Amino acid sequence: MVSELLTKYIWLVQTFVRASDRGLNLGEICSKWENRFGTPYSRKTFNNHREAIAEVFGIEIICDRSRNIYKIASGEELSDKDAAAAWLIDTFTVNSVLSLGKERLSGRVTVEEIPSGHKHLTGIMDAMMSSNKLRVKYLKYGSSTPETFTLLPYALKEAVRRWYLVAWCEERNALRVYGIDRIILIETLEDRFRMPDDFDVNRLFADSYGVYLPEGQASEITLRTSLKEAAYLCDLPLHPSQRLVSKSDRDAVISLRVCPDDSLIMDLVRLGSRIEVLSPPEIRERVINEIKKMNGIYKI
Repeated sequence: MVSELLTKYIWLVQTFVRASDRGLNLGEICSKWENRFGTPYSRKTFNNHREAIAEVFGIEIICDRSRNIYKIASGEELSDKDAAAAWLIDTFTVNSVLSLGKERLSGRVTVEEIPSGHKHLTGIMDAMMSSNKLRVKYLKYGSSTPETFTLLPYALKEAVRRWYLVAWCEERNALRVYGIDRIILIETLEDRFRMPDDFDVNRLFADSYGVYLPEGQASEITLRTSLKEAAYLCDLPLHPSQRLVSKSDRDAVISLRVCPDDSLIMDLVRLGSRIEVLSPPEIRERVINEIKKMNGIYKI
């Protein structure tokens, strides 16, 4: 049920994105719906879908009464203003196109293999929208025995081609992050929960790198990069806080403000000679230590 609704929500958003600022009147919307899904579309159902889209994706379909049309608020800037929602919509759209035109597109479209767990996404979103608790059997990395937890599903977060569930764990009495591909079994409980009024997943991870919950104070990290690498990093920033500090004819200096963790250090090492950590000294030293370990392995 939830999967079917999400497909319809995303189709509706894409329909308005294509219409751009021109918008669509109710008759055009209903006609397009009937052509796509083969069922009548009432004003009441459309308004219900508008509310759900605003709640799930944070995208508002507004009514321009002066022209008697509907459109997405700043629809032409959707990708820039809400990258997460745009990514989710694009992902569902590609999946839909691949499903509908599998034979015609065979050998012409390819996507990266990603860890399993997507089968749990719609069930988790359903529980989030209805505020139902979940019971999950979870196998963490490095363990051979799964554990069972009762979770209050607060939010979903995507990072590095994986989906994560941000939830309050009753057994741990704390907020935790769970990789959805590590969930073995999931059950929606009848017990309900109340979301904290001030919870905001973007604010929660504002100083984090990846999906690690923030620990300690964020550090201002500065990096020197080649001009070519700076161009890549401007298109795909390491972190939302990233900014360009300076630029010369030879290189550029960028900075980001995060709580440093192992995943950040590994990504800095992964960039190799294309970047140099300038500060703070303790982060630079951690990167140097990783490079020394690599040298030891390869006997350089």
